[in-house]
Amino acid sequence: MGNSQKQLDKAIVNIEKKIGAVVRRSGIYKTAAWGKTDQPDFLNQVVVANTNLTAVETMESILAIESAMGRVRSEKNAPRIIDIDILFFGKEIINEKELIIPHPAIQLRRFVLIPMNELSPNFIHPVLKKTIHQLLLKCPDKLDVKKI
Repeated sequence: MGNSQKQLDKAIVNIEKKIGAVVRRSGIYKTAAWGKTDQPDFLNQVVVANTNLTAVETMESILAIESAMGRVRSEKNAPRIIDIDILFFGKEIINEKELIIPHPAIQLRRFVLIPMNELSPNFIHPVLKKTIHQLLLKCPDKLDVKKI
């Protein structure tokens, strides 16, 4: 919602302040809405950040950033100002009630795989044991994802 480009830029500034240095970032991709399709297209970007925080502390910081930016959680896949996910946390595998890493839907979403493939096509998913590029080739999602 709002100026999506500005929201992405603001999120990155906040990630650098609260989590750690953003060392790489993909291009920005315009993506058809996923899940709840009766809404405008989204902008998506993948960033790689270095942090001294734990995965749980990182997630707490993300939730604080989203809240400070005005995100209100209502229904699943509803329009939102910002949505920040942890896709991977190094090669860690975490399966807690409040935090699952790697993100459990990476392999199902082109809007994640395409920018990830731009940054790290040979990164091996620690659970699925396939590279990002291999996951992209087999992804069942056919929604339009265009670099802007």
